[in-house]
Amino acid sequence: MKITYFGHSALLVEGAGKSVIIDPFLSGNPNSGVNPADIKVDAVLLTHAHNDHFGDTLEIAKANGCPVIAPVELANYCQEQGVQAIGMNIGGSHQFDGFKVKYTLAFHSSSLTVGDRIIYGGEPAGILLTLGGKKLYHAGDTALFGDMKIIGELNKIDLAALPIGDFFTMGPEDARVAAKWIGAPKVLPMHYDTFPPIKQDVDAFCAGLKEDGIEGIPLKNRESVEV
Repeated sequence: MKITYFGHSALLVEGAGKSVIIDPFLSGNPNSGVNPADIKVDAVLLTHAHNDHFGDTLEIAKANGCPVIAPVELANYCQEQGVQAIGMNIGGSHQFDGFKVKYTLAFHSSSLTVGDRIIYGGEPAGILLTLGGKKLYHAGDTALFGDMKIIGELNKIDLAALPIGDFFTMGPEDARVAAKWIGAPKVLPMHYDTFPPIKQDVDAFCAGLKEDGIEGIPLKNRESVEV
């Protein structure tokens, strides 16, 4: 499994001849460093409906002729916009062609701002993605919550992508606790430095993880890691 970071919470995941992108906030993201037109994927996966995660979903799905996989209310909105969409819900899993998706709890909110409209996006979620024999946990936007222990106990997670920005999600201290509960050997910090309120010292966070026996991987934009 190869994971490429495009800033904020956007991850391109590739393996076994398949590729998916999670939360593709690219063109509006000063840190993405990539043009949505250059993204070639088999599916777009969404954790929730906020604009800094929904991003370029529709453009990418239309250009690739691929489905959007999302919480059901958000999937319904995508379908109304003329793209193929598959609505799932928390606790549900499905084996797609070459990859498996399971939605987990996340504690946050979820709505899409379109012009002067606020559109309800269903429950926010995390994603367990199995691809190429490896498992990624993308926590989405979330607070620390106790069931992260259960997610870790029930799954052999190879890499966990955790928000550390604080203000809108859990901050570094809570994310460090989450990392220990989840039990993945590697953690990719995300959802930080995009906007002033979520500025963080990622090196200090990763140093703390090292004390706990966990490898922190502070990828810069367009950098990749293989697990």
